[in-house]
Amino acid sequence: MATDDPDGVMIFAPVPQLTVTIEEAASGVELHVHAGSQGIWQARMCAALGAPVTLCAAVGGEIGDVIAGVLAAEEISLRLIHRDEGSGWYVHDRRDGSRSTIAEHAGQPLGRHDADELYTAALAAGLRSRVSVLSGPAAPGVVHPSLYRRLASDLRKHGVQVVADLSGELLAAVLAAGVSFLKVSHDELIDAQRAADDSEAALAEAARKLRADGADRVLISRAGQPALALVDDDLLTVELPALEVVDHRGAGDSMTAGVAAVLARGGDAREAIRTGAAAGALNVTRHGLGTGHSDAVVELARRARLATV
Repeated sequence: MATDDPDGVMIFAPVPQLTVTIEEAASGVELHVHAGSQGIWQARMCAALGAPVTLCAAVGGEIGDVIAGVLAAEEISLRLIHRDEGSGWYVHDRRDGSRSTIAEHAGQPLGRHDADELYTAALAAGLRSRVSVLSGPAAPGVVHPSLYRRLASDLRKHGVQVVADLSGELLAAVLAAGVSFLKVSHDELIDAQRAADDSEAALAEAARKLRADGADRVLISRAGQPALALVDDDLLTVELPALEVVDHRGAGDSMTAGVAAVLARGGDAREAIRTGAAAGALNVTRHGLGTGHSDAVVELARRARLATV
């Protein structure tokens, strides 16, 4: 059942995956089974930061049943569409301290009927929320870009702030509709030839082009380097002392979630950026993706500094 909270966050995670990770512990080999995907990690962090969250996703097959059961234990509200086609999954081995992929499947492409059902569920939940986050599937081709364009456009028409964390054709689709806040990594911009290289000048130019294409505000993550943000006409660096990395995966998703959680409670763009940077920095210190404690994020956010370039 979806939350009906004007300060809430709707997260669109169309085709989540079941994640299976093998790890070595003091007591022996451990097997960890979770629901995963960009949107689920974002939902988990938003909930940790106190934002009411509704997750909209499509699940199917035996794997989908397991995903639905695991998600039921999360501190989030669910709007799940059940379909015949199977959900995605992956199996990772971390016994030597690094992460290696044993096998993976992004999930079956979302069919027309299921896409219509998911769009309707996401639209309804999004209209009841202040912020909607559009996250991507595990691989291109699983969800048609037009679904993202329609959802972003229709939510914006009704005054909902749309936050996007996408790349490739999905990024182009939401830019055509317009987004309130775009988070993207420097690698994704270079891969898409939206930035010539990873220099500050090239990324600043890319940020301004993204704004011209339809993003009101832009936040570019840069791995170990300070993030860049374009707010109004100000180009900002986001500086926060680095923490020791346990697992870098999920840092960008936690950054997006931090931004969304602040916007959902009516915070301004600069506070959202500082909190996003703090959430991303905290995530790398943990094995669980999209996890962390709000008090640690708050303290780190106080230490984040925005400097005009």
